[in-house]
Amino acid sequence: MTNQRLVQYALEEGFAAATIIDPSDITFDPSFRPYCEENLCGKYGMNYSCPPDCGSPEEMKQRILSHKKALVLQTIWEIADYSDAPAIKEAKSVHNAASIHLMKRLRAEGCEGFLVGASGCSLCNPCAIAKGERCRFPDLQYSCMSAYCIFVKKLADRCGMEYDCGPGLLAFFGMYVFD
Repeated sequence: MTNQRLVQYALEEGFAAATIIDPSDITFDPSFRPYCEENLCGKYGMNYSCPPDCGSPEEMKQRILSHKKALVLQTIWEIADYSDAPAIKEAKSVHNAASIHLMKRLRAEGCEGFLVGASGCSLCNPCAIAKGERCRFPDLQYSCMSAYCIFVKKLADRCGMEYDCGPGLLAFFGMYVFD
């Protein structure tokens, strides 16, 4: 599958922008991990896709670097108030749903890979970890950019995408990592 076709599929799924980069061009910063430990999202230790259960910063970095390409995805949302948690949560949910749909489409065409989401996995609520059960959807599960310790601002700059889109707009990012 050509890079052009991959980007076209992403745009057809509703992403504002998409581009393919080499994973070695991604900046990782393990100093971001303490933000996960603050547990502002409530998923730390409560979701297989989130720290500490997803892996160490180095393990997460190596997971991405062991692949040849990353399709970087961006959505842009009108958010009147940046403190409107329900609106932001809904936008992330739509972003991740489009990412999952794209991932299934790419896999159906033989492009195997995995997703990095705009937030931690929310396929099950609560996550099976809460009951000590195995993940119900290991092939669809995704961790967020923060769990991977990706410096998203630098990623956006590298990809020619706006990180700060201006007043009333909020961008979310994700990736599909593949060979």
